[in-house]
Amino acid sequence: MSHVPADALFIPLSIAVLTVSDTRGFDEDGSGDQLVKQLSKSGHLLAERRIVPDDIYQLRAVVSEWIMRTDIQVVLVNGGTGFTRRDTTPEALTPLFDKAVEGYGELFRYYSLQTIGTATIQSRAVAGVANQTLIFTMPGSPKGCTLAWERIISLQLDARTRPCNFVAMVLPSVTPCSGRHPAPTSNELEHL
Repeated sequence: MSHVPADALFIPLSIAVLTVSDTRGFDEDGSGDQLVKQLSKSGHLLAERRIVPDDIYQLRAVVSEWIMRTDIQVVLVNGGTGFTRRDTTPEALTPLFDKAVEGYGELFRYYSLQTIGTATIQSRAVAGVANQTLIFTMPGSPKGCTLAWERIISLQLDARTRPCNFVAMVLPSVTPCSGRHPAPTSNELEHL
């Protein structure tokens, strides 16, 4: 396997944040706030932020709109990943995936086990790639969002992460897991 070169450069990505909740507005959206803070602190750009109710079709409609846009490379979805009747985030989004990222949910539950014990089996966090856009889902709690971002997502959205990362999946000009990472094209920078 070829590796990301040691001198690879950080490339900021354009990220959309979606909170799934029947009860929260922006004033009460600690999870969305946490994700925006974390992605900005990491050097990425916030493309858009919305809140939608726990409704499979409204959720799917927003994410479908975002994956069609060329100025969004990543969608972070918090909420709706549990087992209540209204938790339908995985059902809404997995039909959109061109490829599922099974390891994300497995790794999220592994790290979560260390903090919440066996309650982690109730997490249905999923991730996938749709139309060259990465989609990560996570619980609606600020702690769950922080865990997902810090332990998994931020590393995979950093072009310097070795041996491989997901940046090449969303920016076609970046060579996946080999060679040098060229600077984004002017067209890609225009959409950031």
